Amino acid sequence: MSAALVLPLLSAGPSATAEQPASGALQRAFAAAAAEYRVPPSVLLGVSYLQSRWDAHGGAPSVTGGYGPMHLTDAAAALARAPHHSDTGEDPRGDDARAARSGGEAELPEVSELPYRLKTLERAAALTGLPDAELRQSPAANVRGGAALLAAAQRQLGQPLSSDPADWYGAVARFSAADDTATATTYADDVYDVIRAGERRTTDSGQDVSLPADPALVPDRARAAGLGLRTADAGPAECPKTVACEWIPAPYKEFGEGDYGNHDKGDRPASQGIDYIVVHDTEATWETTLKLVQNPEYVSWQYSLRSSDGHIAQHVPLKDVAWHAGNWYINSKSVGLEHEGFLTSPDAWYTEAMYRTSARLVKYLAKRYGIPVDRQHILGHDNVPGTVTANIRGMHTDPGPYWDWAHYFELLGRPFTPTAGPDSGAVTIRPEYDGHRPLYTGCVKAGEPCAPHGSGAVRLHTAPASDAPLVKDVGLRPGGQDSTDGVNDTGARASTGQQYAVAERRGEWTAIWYLGQKAWFHNPRSRPTAVNARGLLLTPKDGAAEVPVYGRAYPEAAAYAGTSVPVQAISPLPYKLLAGQRYVVGDRAPGEYFFAPTFDTSGHRVIRGKEAYYEFQFGHRVAYVRAANVRVLAS
Repeated sequence: MSAALVLPLLSAGPSATAEQPASGALQRAFAAAAAEYRVPPSVLLGVSYLQSRWDAHGGAPSVTGGYGPMHLTDAAAALARAPHHSDTGEDPRGDDARAARSGGEAELPEVSELPYRLKTLERAAALTGLPDAELRQSPAANVRGGAALLAAAQRQLGQPLSSDPADWYGAVARFSAADDTATATTYADDVYDVIRAGERRTTDSGQDVSLPADPALVPDRARAAGLGLRTADAGPAECPKTVACEWIPAPYKEFGEGDYGNHDKGDRPASQGIDYIVVHDTEATWETTLKLVQNPEYVSWQYSLRSSDGHIAQHVPLKDVAWHAGNWYINSKSVGLEHEGFLTSPDAWYTEAMYRTSARLVKYLAKRYGIPVDRQHILGHDNVPGTVTANIRGMHTDPGPYWDWAHYFELLGRPFTPTAGPDSGAVTIRPEYDGHRPLYTGCVKAGEPCAPHGSGAVRLHTAPASDAPLVKDVGLRPGGQDSTDGVNDTGARASTGQQYAVAERRGEWTAIWYLGQKAWFHNPRSRPTAVNARGLLLTPKDGAAEVPVYGRAYPEAAAYAGTSVPVQAISPLPYKLLAGQRYVVGDRAPGEYFFAPTFDTSGHRVIRGKEAYYEFQFGHRVAYVRAANVRVLAS
């Protein structure tokens, strides 16, 4: 993939061997900055928590060029790359019954066009007199910059620098840099929820930070009256009441003979169930993202989420099918969530504001459609399988190894905890995100190390040793080459929340069944990278040496009888489920195909077969197997 970030951005942070400050230094920095700029300490701590959970990320930028505990943005220093769906080798629609739909080319924004919310570090430098580099690299300086921005916002609203946190509601709302009232006030409400509840945690750099609870605090919401922001058009948007959401529709438009965009009309869930939610990142700024999804010749997704403040825009009604995952079976049964991010591929880190609104949206969708809240139904784009062998190498790798699935599922109310004893037949991958820092390469330049960073993914080896080769993925590398430590190489990677059947345990190492082979990962008792789990497993039926594996669950040929719908090929992938191996079951469903190749919806039809499939965790991506070919047993 093309470079996404100029090298100084990722190398600007302190080295991994640099002397670490005492564990209370950051708490003292918050106190000093609050006193210097006369901001209530709880307000400063609350805002910072909603930006970064007080983490410094080793000086690495966020998905939108934000630095440090206050997420001061310096996106002007970034070299943007092509947006998420602009790879002409990809078909986001993922339906080989019709011509491929490429995202096409998209113009990249000029630095001068970047909005204020992506340039707050520049403003903080002017207010504090601190150099840009220091605001990026020093957590203490970064906190000073955030305090200066809050104080300036309070003054701009004509409010005194009060010691009462309740008086700072308007300044907190302005700090979000949101351009509409609903988003700014929702952001401020979240900050005050944090202050009321209190928080305490050890940051990614070992800093102990606490915010005492203030349950009786009632902010003066009238202080937001002077913000002068627009009123977003919620229209028919389908969102929970706990988020700020607006309606920015994607066009359903015919623009050539037999060609149309950028989604399909449907009648879900009456016509077919919604079983999956797919998490993406955009690889584009918010402004570019909105331009793209409103282009009928581009592709689509249901929701976009903004990094700085968690604002949500809906583009496609939930009853309709968006083109986003590169697999038509998944598209027709899923909702796509695109999270703003454009600096690296995959991105370094995501704001707490975006995690929180995304989690609220997912909880709402899961409850509305009865979607299980687990990692075989809440998928990353990097967990969606290729439909056929030829598509495997072109499947996307976002949101990548830096998306914090453990924290995300805590916000969803479904943390990954042990559900079985030490001899269980299955495990849930669960490294400690902040302290788990496997080496990745290729964030900036192929082969060069990425900046050290927490990760929710573990490496998989061919033997119980860290110097053993990584396991192979014959779909990604038909020639049989080993997988690599490249940041976009998913061939030997298990991600937080994914569940696998245990093949063997040996000392500090655990082997799982993965892509038809034993895959070993370091799992010491003192610092485990997985927790024991129970569940259903599948294995080939007795007497079967191997079972075909599929990237989609299409109906048998007989299901098309009496219709004008062409029979869709059921093409196996180059993988095999072998005798004696076991894999964790995700779901059971009938074969299904949504026929929708024309702009005229009168011929659209859902074909549903009698033959059932199991979805299961096969490698880093999910896969499907015919139920008739396997037997199911308890772990």
